[in-house]
Amino acid sequence: MTDHIGFWQALVEFQFMRQALIAAILVGGLCSVLSVYVVLRGMAFIGQGISHAAFGGLALGLLLFGSASAAGLPISLITAAFCLAVAVLIGVVSRRGHVSADSAIGIFFAFSMALGVLLISLRKLYTADLMTYLFGSILAVTREDLILMAVLSALILGFIALSYKELIYYSFDPQMAWASGLPAGVLHYALLTMLALTIVASVKVVGVVLVSAFLVIPGATARLLCSGFGTMMGVAAVFGVLSALLGLYVSHLWDVPTGATIVTAQFSVFGVAWLMSLRRT
Repeated sequence: MTDHIGFWQALVEFQFMRQALIAAILVGGLCSVLSVYVVLRGMAFIGQGISHAAFGGLALGLLLFGSASAAGLPISLITAAFCLAVAVLIGVVSRRGHVSADSAIGIFFAFSMALGVLLISLRKLYTADLMTYLFGSILAVTREDLILMAVLSALILGFIALSYKELIYYSFDPQMAWASGLPAGVLHYALLTMLALTIVASVKVVGVVLVSAFLVIPGATARLLCSGFGTMMGVAAVFGVLSALLGLYVSHLWDVPTGATIVTAQFSVFGVAWLMSLRRT
Protein backbone atom coordinates (compact mmCIF):
# COMPACT_ATOMS: atom_id res chain seq x y z
CA MET A 1 0.00 0.00 0.00
CA THR A 2 1.33 3.44 -0.93
CA ASP A 3 0.66 6.66 0.96
CA HIS A 4 -0.59 10.08 -0.10
CA ILE A 5 2.91 11.42 -0.67
CA GLY A 6 3.77 8.44 -2.82
CA PHE A 7 0.95 9.25 -5.23
CA TRP A 8 2.14 12.81 -5.85
CA GLN A 9 5.74 11.69 -6.04
CA ALA A 10 4.72 9.16 -8.68
CA LEU A 11 3.05 11.94 -10.70
CA VAL A 12 6.25 13.96 -10.62
CA GLU A 13 8.67 11.11 -11.26
CA PHE A 14 6.86 8.78 -13.67
CA GLN A 15 5.57 9.63 -17.11
CA PHE A 16 3.05 6.76 -17.11
CA MET A 17 1.36 8.30 -14.05
CA ARG A 18 1.07 11.67 -15.76
CA GLN A 19 -0.35 9.99 -18.85
CA ALA A 20 -2.85 8.13 -16.65
CA LEU A 21 -3.92 11.43 -15.08
CA ILE A 22 -4.51 13.06 -18.47
CA ALA A 23 -6.39 9.98 -19.69
CA ALA A 24 -8.64 10.06 -16.61
CA ILE A 25 -9.51 13.71 -17.27
CA LEU A 26 -10.18 13.16 -20.99
CA VAL A 27 -12.27 10.02 -20.57
CA GLY A 28 -14.10 11.27 -17.48
CA GLY A 29 -15.10 14.50 -19.20
CA LEU A 30 -15.99 13.06 -22.59
CA CYS A 31 -18.08 10.16 -21.31
CA SER A 32 -19.90 12.38 -18.85
CA VAL A 33 -20.92 14.96 -21.45
CA LEU A 34 -22.24 12.27 -23.76
CA SER A 35 -23.94 10.46 -20.88
CA VAL A 36 -26.48 13.29 -20.63
CA TYR A 37 -27.72 12.50 -24.14
CA VAL A 38 -27.60 8.77 -23.42
CA VAL A 39 -29.80 9.19 -20.35
CA LEU A 40 -32.27 11.62 -21.93
CA ARG A 41 -32.70 9.49 -25.05
CA GLY A 42 -32.84 6.19 -23.15
CA MET A 43 -29.79 4.86 -25.01
CA ALA A 44 -28.12 3.09 -22.08
CA PHE A 45 -28.69 -0.37 -23.55
CA ILE A 46 -27.43 0.81 -26.95
CA GLY A 47 -24.25 2.05 -25.29
CA GLN A 48 -23.81 -1.29 -23.59
CA GLY A 49 -24.35 -3.12 -26.87
CA ILE A 50 -21.80 -1.00 -28.75
CA SER A 51 -19.27 -1.23 -25.91
CA HIS A 52 -19.43 -5.02 -25.97
CA ALA A 53 -19.25 -4.93 -29.77
CA ALA A 54 -15.80 -3.44 -29.25
CA PHE A 55 -14.73 -6.90 -28.07
CA GLY A 56 -15.18 -8.23 -31.60
CA GLY A 57 -13.23 -5.33 -33.09
CA LEU A 58 -10.41 -5.72 -30.60
CA ALA A 59 -10.21 -9.46 -31.25
CA LEU A 60 -10.04 -8.82 -35.00
CA GLY A 61 -7.29 -6.22 -34.55
CA LEU A 62 -5.26 -8.49 -32.30
CA LEU A 63 -5.65 -11.37 -34.77
CA LEU A 64 -4.41 -9.22 -37.67
CA PHE A 65 -1.62 -7.33 -35.89
CA GLY A 66 -0.62 -9.68 -33.10
CA SER A 67 0.11 -7.26 -30.27
CA ALA A 68 -1.53 -4.10 -28.98
CA SER A 69 1.83 -2.78 -27.79
CA ALA A 70 3.26 -3.11 -31.30
CA ALA A 71 0.22 -1.84 -33.24
CA GLY A 72 -1.94 0.19 -30.90
CA LEU A 73 -3.25 2.69 -33.46
CA PRO A 74 -4.20 0.14 -36.18
CA ILE A 75 -6.04 -1.95 -33.58
CA SER A 76 -7.88 1.14 -32.36
CA LEU A 77 -8.84 2.04 -35.93
CA ILE A 78 -10.19 -1.46 -36.58
CA THR A 79 -12.10 -1.33 -33.29
CA ALA A 80 -13.53 2.07 -34.24
CA ALA A 81 -14.63 0.80 -37.66
CA PHE A 82 -16.20 -2.29 -36.09
CA CYS A 83 -18.07 -0.28 -33.44
CA LEU A 84 -19.29 2.22 -36.05
CA ALA A 85 -20.54 -0.61 -38.26
CA VAL A 86 -22.41 -2.19 -35.36
CA ALA A 87 -23.87 1.17 -34.31
CA VAL A 88 -25.14 1.88 -37.82
CA LEU A 89 -26.53 -1.64 -38.23
CA ILE A 90 -28.38 -1.36 -34.92
CA GLY A 91 -29.89 1.91 -36.12
CA VAL A 92 -30.83 0.56 -39.55
CA VAL A 93 -32.32 -2.72 -38.31
CA SER A 94 -34.33 -1.07 -35.53
CA ARG A 95 -35.59 1.87 -37.61
CA ARG A 96 -36.28 0.20 -40.95
CA GLY A 97 -37.09 -3.41 -40.13
CA HIS A 98 -39.62 -5.28 -38.05
CA VAL A 99 -37.18 -5.70 -35.18
CA SER A 100 -37.36 -3.67 -31.96
CA ALA A 101 -34.36 -1.66 -30.83
CA ASP A 102 -33.83 -3.91 -27.80
CA SER A 103 -33.88 -7.02 -30.00
CA ALA A 104 -31.46 -5.50 -32.52
CA ILE A 105 -29.05 -4.53 -29.74
CA GLY A 106 -29.27 -7.99 -28.18
CA ILE A 107 -28.60 -9.66 -31.54
CA PHE A 108 -25.51 -7.61 -32.37
CA PHE A 109 -24.33 -7.74 -28.75
CA ALA A 110 -24.33 -11.55 -28.84
CA PHE A 111 -22.88 -11.77 -32.35
CA SER A 112 -20.00 -9.41 -31.56
CA MET A 113 -19.07 -11.30 -28.41
CA ALA A 114 -19.29 -14.65 -30.20
CA LEU A 115 -17.18 -13.35 -33.08
CA GLY A 116 -14.61 -12.05 -30.62
CA VAL A 117 -14.36 -15.45 -28.91
CA LEU A 118 -13.93 -17.20 -32.27
CA LEU A 119 -11.23 -14.76 -33.43
CA ILE A 120 -9.33 -15.05 -30.16
CA SER A 121 -9.43 -18.84 -30.42
CA LEU A 122 -7.80 -18.54 -33.87
CA ARG A 123 -5.03 -16.34 -32.50
CA LYS A 124 -3.37 -19.13 -30.49
CA LEU A 125 -1.33 -16.61 -28.51
CA TYR A 126 -1.20 -15.27 -24.97
CA THR A 127 -4.21 -13.00 -24.42
CA ALA A 128 -2.84 -10.46 -21.92
CA ASP A 129 -3.52 -7.64 -24.40
CA LEU A 130 -7.17 -8.62 -24.58
CA MET A 131 -7.49 -8.71 -20.79
CA THR A 132 -6.21 -5.12 -20.70
CA TYR A 133 -8.96 -4.04 -23.08
CA LEU A 134 -11.64 -6.07 -21.31
CA PHE A 135 -11.07 -4.61 -17.85
CA GLY A 136 -9.00 -1.52 -18.59
CA SER A 137 -5.49 -0.55 -17.55
CA ILE A 138 -5.09 3.18 -17.16
CA LEU A 139 -1.40 2.83 -16.25
CA ALA A 140 -0.78 1.17 -19.63
CA VAL A 141 -2.01 4.20 -21.59
CA THR A 142 0.62 5.36 -24.06
CA ARG A 143 1.34 8.70 -25.67
CA GLU A 144 -0.31 7.44 -28.88
CA ASP A 145 -3.41 6.48 -26.88
CA LEU A 146 -3.57 9.99 -25.43
CA ILE A 147 -3.33 11.55 -28.87
CA LEU A 148 -6.19 9.35 -30.09
CA MET A 149 -8.29 10.24 -27.03
CA ALA A 150 -7.60 13.95 -27.50
CA VAL A 151 -8.46 13.89 -31.22
CA LEU A 152 -11.69 11.94 -30.70
CA SER A 153 -12.65 14.14 -27.74
CA ALA A 154 -12.11 17.28 -29.82
CA LEU A 155 -14.17 15.91 -32.72
CA ILE A 156 -17.07 14.76 -30.52
CA LEU A 157 -17.21 17.83 -28.29
CA GLY A 158 -16.84 20.07 -31.33
CA PHE A 159 -19.83 18.42 -33.01
CA ILE A 160 -21.85 18.73 -29.80
CA ALA A 161 -21.02 22.44 -29.59
CA LEU A 162 -21.99 23.05 -33.23
CA SER A 163 -25.23 21.03 -32.96
CA TYR A 164 -26.09 21.94 -29.37
CA LYS A 165 -29.63 23.26 -29.92
CA GLU A 166 -30.57 20.56 -32.42
CA LEU A 167 -29.34 17.80 -30.11
CA ILE A 168 -31.28 19.26 -27.18
CA TYR A 169 -34.47 19.38 -29.23
CA TYR A 170 -33.97 15.84 -30.51
CA SER A 171 -33.09 14.48 -27.06
CA PHE A 172 -36.27 15.75 -25.42
CA ASP A 173 -38.75 15.21 -28.26
CA PRO A 174 -37.49 13.40 -31.39
CA GLN A 175 -40.95 13.27 -33.00
CA MET A 176 -41.45 17.02 -32.66
CA ALA A 177 -37.90 17.60 -33.88
CA TRP A 178 -38.70 15.59 -37.00
CA ALA A 179 -42.00 17.45 -37.51
CA SER A 180 -40.16 20.77 -37.18
CA GLY A 181 -37.88 19.90 -40.07
CA LEU A 182 -34.80 18.87 -38.14
CA PRO A 183 -32.88 15.89 -39.62
CA ALA A 184 -33.89 13.49 -36.85
CA GLY A 185 -32.39 10.50 -38.67
CA VAL A 186 -29.04 12.25 -39.07
CA LEU A 187 -29.04 13.25 -35.40
CA HIS A 188 -29.88 9.68 -34.38
CA TYR A 189 -26.95 8.24 -36.33
CA ALA A 190 -24.71 11.08 -35.15
CA LEU A 191 -25.40 10.09 -31.54
CA LEU A 192 -24.68 6.45 -32.35
CA THR A 193 -21.42 7.48 -34.04
CA MET A 194 -20.40 9.59 -31.06
CA LEU A 195 -21.17 6.67 -28.76
CA ALA A 196 -19.00 4.34 -30.82
CA LEU A 197 -16.06 6.76 -30.97
CA THR A 198 -16.32 7.58 -27.27
CA ILE A 199 -16.18 3.89 -26.43
CA VAL A 200 -13.08 3.47 -28.59
CA ALA A 201 -11.46 6.43 -26.84
CA SER A 202 -12.30 5.05 -23.39
CA VAL A 203 -11.87 1.30 -23.66
CA LYS A 204 -8.12 1.29 -22.89
CA VAL A 205 -8.79 3.17 -19.65
CA VAL A 206 -11.85 1.42 -18.21
CA GLY A 207 -12.31 -1.63 -20.42
CA VAL A 208 -15.17 -3.05 -22.46
CA VAL A 209 -16.92 -4.35 -19.35
CA LEU A 210 -17.17 -1.03 -17.46
CA VAL A 211 -17.26 1.68 -20.13
CA SER A 212 -21.06 1.57 -20.36
CA ALA A 213 -21.22 2.70 -16.71
CA PHE A 214 -19.24 5.82 -17.62
CA LEU A 215 -21.87 6.56 -20.27
CA VAL A 216 -24.82 6.32 -17.88
CA ILE A 217 -24.03 7.11 -14.23
CA PRO A 218 -22.77 10.73 -14.59
CA GLY A 219 -25.76 11.74 -16.70
CA ALA A 220 -28.23 9.94 -14.44
CA THR A 221 -26.71 11.59 -11.36
CA ALA A 222 -26.81 15.05 -12.95
CA ARG A 223 -30.45 14.54 -13.94
CA LEU A 224 -31.33 13.84 -10.30
CA LEU A 225 -29.59 17.03 -9.17
CA CYS A 226 -30.40 19.50 -11.97
CA SER A 227 -33.29 20.56 -14.16
CA GLY A 228 -31.72 22.71 -16.90
CA PHE A 229 -29.95 20.94 -19.77
CA GLY A 230 -26.83 23.13 -19.69
CA THR A 231 -26.50 22.80 -15.93
CA MET A 232 -27.01 19.06 -16.20
CA MET A 233 -24.20 18.75 -18.73
CA GLY A 234 -21.84 20.89 -16.65
CA VAL A 235 -22.54 18.96 -13.45
CA ALA A 236 -22.11 15.64 -15.27
CA ALA A 237 -18.76 16.74 -16.72
CA VAL A 238 -17.42 17.96 -13.38
CA PHE A 239 -18.69 14.83 -11.65
CA GLY A 240 -17.11 12.58 -14.29
CA VAL A 241 -13.70 14.23 -14.13
CA LEU A 242 -13.59 14.36 -10.33
CA SER A 243 -14.71 10.74 -9.97
CA ALA A 244 -12.05 9.67 -12.48
CA LEU A 245 -9.34 11.55 -10.57
CA LEU A 246 -10.59 10.16 -7.25
CA GLY A 247 -10.60 6.65 -8.69
CA LEU A 248 -7.04 7.05 -9.94
CA TYR A 249 -5.88 8.27 -6.54
CA VAL A 250 -7.71 5.58 -4.50
CA SER A 251 -6.59 2.81 -6.85
CA HIS A 252 -2.99 3.91 -6.39
CA LEU A 253 -3.45 4.25 -2.63
CA TRP A 254 -5.04 0.82 -2.13
CA ASP A 255 -3.54 -0.98 -5.16
CA VAL A 256 -6.92 -1.89 -6.68
CA PRO A 257 -8.20 -1.70 -10.31
CA THR A 258 -8.75 1.90 -11.39
CA GLY A 259 -11.81 1.41 -13.63
CA ALA A 260 -13.73 -0.50 -10.96
CA THR A 261 -12.76 2.11 -8.36
CA ILE A 262 -14.06 4.96 -10.51
CA VAL A 263 -17.37 3.20 -11.19
CA THR A 264 -17.75 2.45 -7.47
CA ALA A 265 -17.19 6.13 -6.67
CA GLN A 266 -19.71 7.16 -9.32
CA PHE A 267 -22.30 4.74 -8.00
CA SER A 268 -21.79 6.00 -4.45
CA VAL A 269 -22.47 9.59 -5.48
CA PHE A 270 -25.46 8.46 -7.56
CA GLY A 271 -26.86 6.70 -4.49
CA VAL A 272 -26.55 9.88 -2.43
CA ALA A 273 -28.19 11.93 -5.19
CA TRP A 274 -31.04 9.42 -5.44
CA LEU A 275 -31.66 9.56 -1.68
CA MET A 276 -31.66 13.36 -1.86
CA SER A 277 -34.20 13.25 -4.67
CA LEU A 278 -36.48 11.05 -2.56
CA ARG A 279 -36.49 13.64 0.20
CA ARG A 280 -37.58 16.34 -2.26
CA THR A 281 -40.62 14.34 -3.45
